[in-house]
Amino acid sequence: MEHAAGSSQEAQRVPGCYRHPDRETGIRCTRCERPICPECMVNASVGFQCPECARGDSGTGHAPAASRPRTVAGGTVTADPRLCTKILIGLNVAVFIAVHVRPSLLHDLTLIGVWPPAPFKPTMGVADGEWYRMVTSMFTHQEIWHIGFNMLSLWWLGGPLEAALGRARYLTVYFVSGLAGSALAYLLAPPNTETLGASGAIFGLFGATAVLMRRLNYDMRPIVALLVINLIFTFSPGMNISWQAHIGGLVAGVVTGYAMVHAPRERRALVQYGTSALVLAVVVVVALLRTAQLT
Repeated sequence: MEHAAGSSQEAQRVPGCYRHPDRETGIRCTRCERPICPECMVNASVGFQCPECARGDSGTGHAPAASRPRTVAGGTVTADPRLCTKILIGLNVAVFIAVHVRPSLLHDLTLIGVWPPAPFKPTMGVADGEWYRMVTSMFTHQEIWHIGFNMLSLWWLGGPLEAALGRARYLTVYFVSGLAGSALAYLLAPPNTETLGASGAIFGLFGATAVLMRRLNYDMRPIVALLVINLIFTFSPGMNISWQAHIGGLVAGVVTGYAMVHAPRERRALVQYGTSALVLAVVVVVALLRTAQLT
């Protein structure tokens, strides 16, 4: 029994640097995941790498991967880690301009359950078959302060998260979170309420960023403080903010973000995209249930 207890304590010890075994460390290379001490840490776009991985030769028997560096979530490292974020901002700005050039377009893009209510016909809204509104509303803004605040948040959160996850995984988190926010707003808001803005997707980025920072053992106080401030604004009376979209996006961002950065390496893609598919399935079920209520 004494021997077993001793073995358990030994297994729980903090690992030593792979180059300096006498130096305990809680930091691991974001590519090969070997423990590294401060002397061996090389700054990377996200986290730290060991010297071999930073030079493109991990020496771990995975030579083919050396020519294609991977992010902490398994995505491919690209020359422009903010490309998708720039495109998303560009799409939001383009829709904002289009709405002001043609004001009637606003009501064709916003998320609305059904309008006018029965028995008036014809009606418009998601319940009337206009499912595209759950997506178009994510890119629609009316006031300059609204798009300005959202795009600043998207740039601040999106760029680092895109670099950490890779483009495909980043876009997955973004759109799944946005759709989850639309679904919860569709379910809980009055059916004639028009909801618009990228806030649901951005709150998803908040959630995924918090999970990533936890995974990398970063100081979480800045992101938690910013999230708390945003939640205070969300639930403040008179702000006319869709708390449903914010909460739906936040929950989806935490769930998909956790899958992205904690998926086991051998089943990484299956866990990451399987989890995202499950969240999307919930979104579809919620939307179908709400449509059945309204029709």
